[in-house]
Amino acid sequence: MGKIRTIELEPLQRKALEQGYREGKTHFVRQLCQMVLLKSEGRPSKELAGIFGKCEQSINTWLDRWQSQGIEGLKVKAGRGAKPKLNQATDLEKVKAAVQANRQRLSVAKVELEQELNKQFSTKTLNRFVKKMVDDSNVLDGG
Repeated sequence: MGKIRTIELEPLQRKALEQGYREGKTHFVRQLCQMVLLKSEGRPSKELAGIFGKCEQSINTWLDRWQSQGIEGLKVKAGRGAKPKLNQATDLEKVKAAVQANRQRLSVAKVELEQELNKQFSTKTLNRFVKKMVDDSNVLDGG
């Protein structure tokens, strides 16, 4: 059995992690704070991997980030995840025109837009984009 990696926490660090565990913005950040707290109790990475449903390598990667960057290292950086298929800056006018021409048949507007924009997307994606477009215009119009 290998040596168990330990983490020593100063009182301020422990307090910040406990606050992050209770009040973190996302479930993932709360889990990471809890993981570091449990690791500071001397628990092995293998046990933590079982608790959180991750592999030991992931646990150790997050521990490395904690040790190098502190609690800021546990926050997921912006720009992660899938990028939007439809862009409000470039596709807005074309979407408006296609939806106005086919108000009752969004699936027909979708087919036309896929050909015109040379992009593949679902009807649900188009529906969300149109809804966001309407919501944004209501905010801008004040109503």
